[in-house]
Amino acid sequence: MVVIVGRVIALNFEPFYIDMERRGIVLNDAKLENVPQALRDGAINAGPVSLVDSFDLDDICVPVAGFCLSASDRAGSHLLYSKKPIEELSGATIASFNPDSTTRKLFQVLLAQKHNGNADTFVSMAEEHDAFVVSGDDALRRRRGTRGYGHRYDLGQEWHAMTGLPFVFSRWLGRKELTGDEMLLIEDTLYVGLEDGVDSLFHLADPKDHLLMMARDIVDYIIGYRYFVGLSERKSIDLFKEYLAKLPS
Repeated sequence: MVVIVGRVIALNFEPFYIDMERRGIVLNDAKLENVPQALRDGAINAGPVSLVDSFDLDDICVPVAGFCLSASDRAGSHLLYSKKPIEELSGATIASFNPDSTTRKLFQVLLAQKHNGNADTFVSMAEEHDAFVVSGDDALRRRRGTRGYGHRYDLGQEWHAMTGLPFVFSRWLGRKELTGDEMLLIEDTLYVGLEDGVDSLFHLADPKDHLLMMARDIVDYIIGYRYFVGLSERKSIDLFKEYLAKLPS
């Protein structure tokens, strides 16, 4: 069987894919929010899944070893922009720039656990709002600030300040019917991505103009990420799930 992997086009996912096509893996470009349905439909065999979405795929998927995308402290691309301090956002109108479920839920958890507040619903950016969450490359393009929003919060950094733990934003999952050899192939290419792909970003000489990032900006961003679940990441996932369960349904 040809192995098909979902390729998410975003800077922090780039290292994962560096060796896949050479090894015969077919890459199917997908937005992060569409990967879960592509896995359910069998359109792809494996891919990175936003952490919150990954909790709903246990019936058809298993983790690909411990590969993940985890911010050790500052995330850089999971941000909250607000017209007032975060502690004043309980009951406020919050917009979502893009449909990343994990970034939205992380904001809700932080608001509830740190500030005893709640934000039950999100509106579109076109509607009136007091603050908005943004993730991925969209956040990187806006990382230096957004006019009209005087308060900027890095949600990974807020989580680390509250818990002392990294935050896992996504995990690699593979469909259960993958054979042992097929799963090992995906794992092996991901290990190469850890070794060579991340290193290539560290030594990148050219800027990423579409992200308004110079080479030094890319290094500063990537150096804060981990790509494998360790003990602290497991503790973080468990704690986040515990906090999620306490949010109003």
